[in-house]
Amino acid sequence: MKKIKLWLSAFRLRTLPLSISGIVVGSCFAVYNGFFNSIVFILALLVTVGLQILSNLANDYGDGVKGTDNDTRVGPTRAIQSGEITPKQMLEALKINVLVVIVLTMLLIFKAFGHGYFLYTLLFFVLGGISVYAAMKYTMGDSAYGYRGLGDVYVLVFFGFVSVVGSYFLYAKQLDHIVVLPALAVGLLSVGVLNLNNMRDIESDKLSNKMTLAVKLGKQKSKVYHLFVVISALVL
Repeated sequence: MKKIKLWLSAFRLRTLPLSISGIVVGSCFAVYNGFFNSIVFILALLVTVGLQILSNLANDYGDGVKGTDNDTRVGPTRAIQSGEITPKQMLEALKINVLVVIVLTMLLIFKAFGHGYFLYTLLFFVLGGISVYAAMKYTMGDSAYGYRGLGDVYVLVFFGFVSVVGSYFLYAKQLDHIVVLPALAVGLLSVGVLNLNNMRDIESDKLSNKMTLAVKLGKQKSKVYHLFVVISALVL
């Protein structure tokens, strides 16, 4: 039971509502326009949750092995940081998670497109692969984009456009301008959440050479940037 609680904590379940918000928004527009499919909706939610958990575990692993998660960090204690889960165990969990996401993605694409949309099927397979890569490379590896201040851009793209526009396309098999502004709004609000976390960790990230956008901007400019992000989302 203790081990289960430990892994559930590593999954960071509180982040999951944010990850599914784009799917919900895209699906609502699909319902409004008469394209909705409940099985596609459920599978899209499962894929998104799987990707979010993958991202959370990868972040824990990447920051853990690089020493970014240490005693100077202000936020909640991470799994590897606590010593309760070893880097090797986390890596094994990542491999299992990737397999689960691949299987769920294949089921989702097959249910959405069947045998009649080869190019769309190919496009979403590529998009699925890129999503897995992006989920893992935020903190993992020598060229982790989260350490170069690019996390905000990736969050805007994947939590906004890919999530909202992508989920709508799974139902409608077409692009529609009505989902563009909502996609931007959801993406910007997700960027706001990331920026809050990064503002909290400015000092510890600076010491670990994790150059997030908040570190590059500094505390005061990060607050201005945060205000701009949130107000822009509301205007959109």
